[in-house]
Amino acid sequence: MPSLTEFAGLPVVEFPAGGTEEERIERIRAQGGDPRNPASVAWRLRTSDEPPEEGRGEHVARFLSVVDTGRVGALVLGAWGYPAQEGPEGFLEPLIEHADALPNLRSVFVGDIDFEESELSWISQGDLAPFVAAFPRLEELAVKGAAGVEGELRLHVPSHASLRSLTLETGGLPGRVAREVASSGLPALEHLELWLGVEDYGGDTSPSDLAPVLTGEAFPRLRYLGVRNAERVDEWVPVLAEAPVAKNLEALDLSLGILTDKGGQALVDRADAFSGLRELDLHHHYLSEEMVERVRAAFTGIGVEVDLSDRLEPEYDEIDGEPEYYTAASE
Repeated sequence: MPSLTEFAGLPVVEFPAGGTEEERIERIRAQGGDPRNPASVAWRLRTSDEPPEEGRGEHVARFLSVVDTGRVGALVLGAWGYPAQEGPEGFLEPLIEHADALPNLRSVFVGDIDFEESELSWISQGDLAPFVAAFPRLEELAVKGAAGVEGELRLHVPSHASLRSLTLETGGLPGRVAREVASSGLPALEHLELWLGVEDYGGDTSPSDLAPVLTGEAFPRLRYLGVRNAERVDEWVPVLAEAPVAKNLEALDLSLGILTDKGGQALVDRADAFSGLRELDLHHHYLSEEMVERVRAAFTGIGVEVDLSDRLEPEYDEIDGEPEYYTAASE
C-alpha cells in the first residue's frame, strides 16, 4: 500500500479507482475527505493493473469531474500500474492537458509507491520538466525513484519562478540528473533534498555535478540542503566545509547515509565552517561512541542543534572480515 499519510501539511485522501460517482464520494468521505472542500486534503491518484481498473487518463478525468479541482492545492501520484516497467506519464500527460482545471495546485508528490509495489531503485520515472512548466504556481515537488526498467528521471527546468522545494528520493541518483537540477532556473528555491543512493543502482553523483549549487550561484535563496542517503558522506563533508553555500544555509542534512569516524573528524575539524547553521542532521550514521560525543560537543558549542540518533555498527563479511556499511535505502 502507499506510504504517505500526510503531504504538504495535509492528510492524504485517496481518490477511489472504480465505482459509480456516488460510491466514490462515499469512499472519499469514509477517509475523511470531502469533494466540496478539496483544499483540506492532499489527493492521491493511484491505479492498479491487477485486477484491471480504469486507465490513468480515465482516472484523472473522473477526478476532475467529481472533485472541485479549482481549489485542490496538493496532489500525490501513487502507483501507475507496474512502476518498474512504465513511468508516470499516464498521469502526468492528462494533468498537463487539463492544467487550467488545477489553478491552485501548489504541491505534488510523484511516486508514492512502497516496497510491496516496487523497490525504490526499480521505480521508473520520466521527464518531469514539462509537468513543472505546466504549473507555474507550483511551489513544492517531491519525486520518488529515478530509473527503473523503462524510464529514467529527467528534470531540467529552464525557468520557474515559484518552485521553493525540490526533493528527489532515490536509491541511486545519476550525476546527469544532478547536473540538470543544478542548471535549472529556480530563483525561489529554498529547500533542495537529494537522496544520492549507491553506485550499484546508478548513484554516481559527485560534488562536481552540483558545483553551481555549492558555489551558491544556482539557488541564492537556498536555506536547506540535503545530501541524504549517500554512500560517501565522508567525502562530502570537507567539500561542503569549503563550499560558499554553507554560509547561507540554515539546515544541512547528511542523514541516512554512510558517515564514519573519518567524516566525523572532518566535521569536528571544520565545525567553524558550519557555524551559521541552526540544524545539522546526521541521524543513521556509523560514528563510534567517542566520535558521537566529539561531534556533539563541537556543534552544540557553537549553537548548532545536531541530530546524532540512530547510531549503527557495521556488519562484517564472513569471508574476509571487512566491515560493510549501508545507506538507509538503496534497492
